[in-house]
Amino acid sequence: MSLLSFVKEAGEKLLDLLTPGNANASEQLKDHISKVGLGNPNVQATVDGDKVIVTGEVSSQEEKEKILLAVGNIAGVGSVDDQITVTGPVVAAAVFVTVVKGDTLSAISKRVYGDANLYNKIFEANKPMLSHPDKIYPGQSLRIPPK
Repeated sequence: MSLLSFVKEAGEKLLDLLTPGNANASEQLKDHISKVGLGNPNVQATVDGDKVIVTGEVSSQEEKEKILLAVGNIAGVGSVDDQITVTGPVVAAAVFVTVVKGDTLSAISKRVYGDANLYNKIFEANKPMLSHPDKIYPGQSLRIPPK
C-alpha cells in the first residue's frame, strides 16, 4: 500500500470528476477503468481533493499497476492512494516513469534497460491504456516491467 504521485496537469480530462461533492466520482472512475480496457475489476475509488483512494482486490500485480496508472493519468489527479490487495501470486512490482517532453518508448527503453529495441516490452506492459507506441505524452506515467 502506497501513495503514488502523478503530474496533476497531464492526462485525460474527465468532466467534473474532481468537483467537490461529486457523488458520481467513484462510478466515473470505474467507468474510466473499464473504458481504457481493464474490464470491471473488484475495486472502488473515492476522491479526496486531488487524491484518489483505490481499494479492493485484484488477481495480479500487473492488473493492480494498470488500474493505478489508469486512475493517476487523469487530469487533475495529483496522487493515488493504493489500498488494493493482490490475491494472486506475489511478483516484483514494476517501476513507474513519467514521460518528459521529447521522450519516445525507444528513448525510455534505452534509459531504463540500456537497449532501445526493448521499447515493445514497455508498450505491451502498458496495454490497453496505450493504443500505439508513438502515442505517449509529457506527464504521462508508464509501467516499466523488470527486464
